[in-house]
Amino acid sequence: MPKDTIMRFEDVLRNGRLWAVVYDGDTENVLTKTLSKWIDIDYLSAFFADNRNDLQRFFKITNLDDAIYDTITDAMSLSCLILDVSPEADLDRLFRPLEPGRMSEMVLSREKAKGARVSGHASWLRLYAIKLDDGIFLITGGAIKLTHLMQERQHTLIELRRMEMVRNYLIENGVIDSDGLIEYTKES
Repeated sequence: MPKDTIMRFEDVLRNGRLWAVVYDGDTENVLTKTLSKWIDIDYLSAFFADNRNDLQRFFKITNLDDAIYDTITDAMSLSCLILDVSPEADLDRLFRPLEPGRMSEMVLSREKAKGARVSGHASWLRLYAIKLDDGIFLITGGAIKLTHLMQERQHTLIELRRMEMVRNYLIENGVIDSDGLIEYTKES
């Protein structure tokens, strides 16, 4: 089995249900990095200034402070949902297939979790993951998605490519389920 060092995998909840990629050169896993960006006012100010047209066109929001507040609120809520360590927490209820028309399960399927809003517009926060088994996911990244398709903007296209890169890496290294990932991490 080849042991490239382009990434490693961290058991976020320490119970084998939620994993996150640590990409080569990073000290933190991608879930921690993503959630940190989503509560960073400087990052969000720059992001929404750069993507003002999408924010206005798709969400009808013109006030960047409102977008920042909504993002931080949604990030905190999504963080609580995703990091719920209780035994009854069901990650399958949070993650859905990335491809909307997919009717059957596939090996290492691509999934997304959306933030939840209680009022106003839909959440634009997305966490992207590979489903290893029922209730077991590997986070590959996250993005603020302001357009209909991921291919429409560079930052979401990068997340799509990362997800595919991680999926291919797992397959090339013989990892096709959660048991395989646990074995792989023990050997690394």
